[in-house]
Amino acid sequence: MIPYLLITRFNTQSGRVLKEDNRPYWAKRLHLWFRHWYTEYFLRPECASLGPYHTVMKPWYVKISGPNIHIGHSLTAIGEPSHRVELGVWGRGPGEGTLIIGDAALLSPGVRISASDEIRIGDGVMMANGAYVTDCDWHTLYDRNARDPNPQPVRIGNNVWIGDHAIVLKGVTIGDNSVVGAGSVVTKSIPSNVVVAGNPAQIVKHLDPEKPMVTRQDHFKDPAGVIEFFDGIDRVVLKKNTTWRWILETVYPSVRQKK
Repeated sequence: MIPYLLITRFNTQSGRVLKEDNRPYWAKRLHLWFRHWYTEYFLRPECASLGPYHTVMKPWYVKISGPNIHIGHSLTAIGEPSHRVELGVWGRGPGEGTLIIGDAALLSPGVRISASDEIRIGDGVMMANGAYVTDCDWHTLYDRNARDPNPQPVRIGNNVWIGDHAIVLKGVTIGDNSVVGAGSVVTKSIPSNVVVAGNPAQIVKHLDPEKPMVTRQDHFKDPAGVIEFFDGIDRVVLKKNTTWRWILETVYPSVRQKK
């Protein structure tokens, strides 16, 4: 059984605030079906591969462009009107450049990943609001129409947490389990199991690699079970909601205040 705490963690990590859902169960299921259909119809063709069990919230605010984009299973991506998720590969030539994102990744609103040559992101990586990762400066200092001719790929290990509006720049490798503090600018590689912060980012704490750690990979070890669990929660929580009450509260929002 997946712990109920997963609901709180899922919504906290995605920047969502839990509030009462007044939709009847069938309306929630219809919404989820449309969201999944939109992702499959519009976003999957933009990927070289996209794993199953994805949860893309407001997928119409997620932009994927360029060749050789591979994403593993159980992706969680959250688009917002003013904070789109943007994944792009702009290679040096047709068909060039690669972006690989592992399993169970979390991409919060405003996340941007821009690959010129190669960006590889491990499993269970969490990126908070506005995080930016790139492997290129895109313009040289003295020729603003040219890129640096030397590729400098980016490697982000498993279970890395990149904080709010942090930036990861070209040539950087981040070791497994490490944390990049909010607003940090990572210009040099950092080892596993550390916390970095600042501009440029410096190590401020070492994590104990022997201490048990709960990861997104743990939560999504059985992705079909996760979906079944949340569906069971919806059936119970939304059971009391009626179609007519939902329509009334949608047309007249003030009615909800009188409950």
